[in-house]
Amino acid sequence: MEILKTLVWIVNMAAALAVIVLVLMQHGKGADMGAAFGSGSSGSLFGASGSANFLSRTTAVCAAIFFSTCLALVFLSTPTPSNTLGVMSGQVETVAPASPATQPNGQNKPGQIPD
Repeated sequence: MEILKTLVWIVNMAAALAVIVLVLMQHGKGADMGAAFGSGSSGSLFGASGSANFLSRTTAVCAAIFFSTCLALVFLSTPTPSNTLGVMSGQVETVAPASPATQPNGQNKPGQIPD
C-alpha cells in the first residue's frame, strides 16, 4: 500500500510541475491587444479564442491528472474505520449493577409479597 501511495505522490508532483511549466510557456490572450490596435495582426481584441493549441490541451490533461492524483491520495491516506460507531466509538456503555429488591423490615423471604 505504501508503494502505491509513493507512486501516486510521484505522479502528483510530476503533474504539478508540468502544469506550472506549461502555464508559464503559454502565450497570454491579452498580449496581442496592443497589436490589434496598432498593426492589425490579431484577428480580435483578445486574440484567437476559439482554437486550442497543443500547450493548452496538454495543460488541461496535466491538470486533470493532478486533480485525480490528489483525490487518490485523500482516499489512500484516510484510515479505514474498524467499527461503524463513528464519533461514539470511544464511548463505553456503563450499566448500573442490579440490586436486590429492598424489603421493608427485612423479614420477607424471596417470592413473598410484603404486607
